[in-house]
Amino acid sequence: MSSSQAPPKPLPFHYQFLAGAIAGISEILTMYPLDVVKTRSQLSTGKSTGIVTTLKTIVQQEGAGALYRGILPPIMVEAPKRATKFAANEQYTAIYKKAFGYEKVTQSLAILTGVSAGVTEAVLIVPFELVKIRMQDKANVGKYNGTFDTIGKILKQEGPMALYNGLEATIWRHAAWNGGYFGVIFSVKDILPKPKDKNEQLMTNFVAGTIGGTVGTALNTPFDVVKTRIQGYTGVGPRKYNWTLPALATVAKEEGAVALWRGFVPKVLRLGPGGGILLVVFETVTGFIRKNILKEE
Repeated sequence: MSSSQAPPKPLPFHYQFLAGAIAGISEILTMYPLDVVKTRSQLSTGKSTGIVTTLKTIVQQEGAGALYRGILPPIMVEAPKRATKFAANEQYTAIYKKAFGYEKVTQSLAILTGVSAGVTEAVLIVPFELVKIRMQDKANVGKYNGTFDTIGKILKQEGPMALYNGLEATIWRHAAWNGGYFGVIFSVKDILPKPKDKNEQLMTNFVAGTIGGTVGTALNTPFDVVKTRIQGYTGVGPRKYNWTLPALATVAKEEGAVALWRGFVPKVLRLGPGGGILLVVFETVTGFIRKNILKEE
């Protein structure tokens, strides 16, 4: 959509929720094994192995099912998470346009609404992220027997507040990703030629979403690394990582600045194309709803 065009009215929330859920689950089912590889890389302080080597090692040592270990928590939160990402972005857009007197969306407004949506999304997903990280960690193989066993043991051994370990880092992570994602989508769509048909629109959405996902990933990977380290702490031994900015400094000092981008390759391979998948599916579903359910022209 060009910035010169008036955007369509936001869909009712329940339709945004449905479209966000379908988009998010489509992305996660397609790209999840790369998330497992990313988490293993971020938890490691040693020399990183390649993606293919890591995938082969996981399958050989733990079985193919390990590539989807911890997938239930993300799927459980995927509908509200993705609905929040897109619905909150649209709602914040309307709020900020009115508050600041904008007649149309600008790139700075797209970034601001993306950051705001990211903060909202982060608060929602922290417990699910923590459970996923614990289940993906190779050190915890055999310790947790499924999602609900993991939750029960965390509550019993560490207390309810442990489920919110890493909240601050998660806010940093999602604010950075969403700000980059939605800001870049706005710019790319504005630069690309106006689509002439449905196929060109799908390609525009995929390109914009992929570039947006790639930029968002580059911006938020350092926050993701420390979030993973914080949430990986199981209460045994001294806590090395707690708050985001000191944790960033600790990782950079002990392992070098490049360590702040551990897991970047599998992460960007997931969230670059994954961002494209998200946008294409979301726009396709919302388009279907507008045309076939709401009967919009």
